[in-house]
Amino acid sequence: MSGHPGLSADDEHFAEQFPLSPLDDFLVHQTPDPVRVMWTGDPRAYERYWMVSHDASSDVVVATGGSFYPNLDRAEAYAIVNVRGRHTAVRSFRRIGADRADLKIGPIAPVIVRGLREWRYVLEPNEWGIAYDLTFTDTTRQVFREPLSNSAAGTPPGRRNDVTSGFECFGEVTGWVEVDGERITLSPGSAGTRDRHWGTGRGVGGPAMSLGGRLHVGTNGNAFVAFDDWTIWGDRLYYPFGDERKGCAKVLKPTRRLRFEPDTQVFAEGVVDYRFDTGEKAQLHYEKIGQQTAYLRCGMYGGTPGGDIHQGGYDGPDMTEGETLDLTRPETRIGVRGLDEHLCRVTRDDGTSVLGIYQTIDPVAYEACVSRRRGWDFLQHSVIR
Repeated sequence: MSGHPGLSADDEHFAEQFPLSPLDDFLVHQTPDPVRVMWTGDPRAYERYWMVSHDASSDVVVATGGSFYPNLDRAEAYAIVNVRGRHTAVRSFRRIGADRADLKIGPIAPVIVRGLREWRYVLEPNEWGIAYDLTFTDTTRQVFREPLSNSAAGTPPGRRNDVTSGFECFGEVTGWVEVDGERITLSPGSAGTRDRHWGTGRGVGGPAMSLGGRLHVGTNGNAFVAFDDWTIWGDRLYYPFGDERKGCAKVLKPTRRLRFEPDTQVFAEGVVDYRFDTGEKAQLHYEKIGQQTAYLRCGMYGGTPGGDIHQGGYDGPDMTEGETLDLTRPETRIGVRGLDEHLCRVTRDDGTSVLGIYQTIDPVAYEACVSRRRGWDFLQHSVIR
């Protein structure tokens, strides 16, 4: 590895000690191998973080995520800032190098301050005019997501199925966001959700590495909503730290009634009935706020607009790119729709109202309603509360 033009000074220093890395000096090993040696040779093995947050006034949405692909020696990250419909994304790519604890990729530079408690998400100044410095403090109990894998059901037949594990949580967010020199300080009540997942598959490498299966950009979409007494994260209910209810609860298959923008088929409003394995039920009414959406195609979910870069698919020199979109234009929304994080006013059937995220795959959600897929239907009239 020594002499590789893409290596940093630290990489050069550790290259002569390969396969050891700085993490091997910590008491963290789970196998006889060094940390840099993956548990699988699957090229689609990944480590990934993700976070979406908003300010208390609903003017700002931030989405960011990053992935390491150790068997491909590729690292990538994205940052999206939407301020009142001005949607700017920055993406950056590099080789992983020797130090897997270094999360900085181009101007995207998150720091794990305290594991399972606090992250600091930083986007340094860049040519696309956005920056932020956000502290995310966890408020809900993390519960390990056991790997979901049927070893006999891989694609193509005979291959072990893909596997994902990790954890998720909600939290309070403080700090600032800057757009073209205007600094917006997040007010009290700003919040978000984050996850840490790892495994194999999950769309890594795009169509060329899908191994005969469908290209994964999500499943049926999800909801990420935090009430004071419980939070819903996709298929789970999570509880605040110290809550007497142990672990988490499971969300059973919901029944959705959704309304869409007529010119784009992008989600606009929904009423969703939930059942939980505790026996409890809840109905949530989601109302999208303006064009406050983070379009994750700009984060490589399903291929970037224009460049069609998929997660784990870029194999060139170190690069940073980005774009700014005017989401008030319907043709722009059509061009970037896919796995979308819609900031909503969410009202529970007991009248409690909070800000939260409703995630759809657009226009797949619309098509599910057209086909009357089980559990999917159109919301015939907007709900007035």
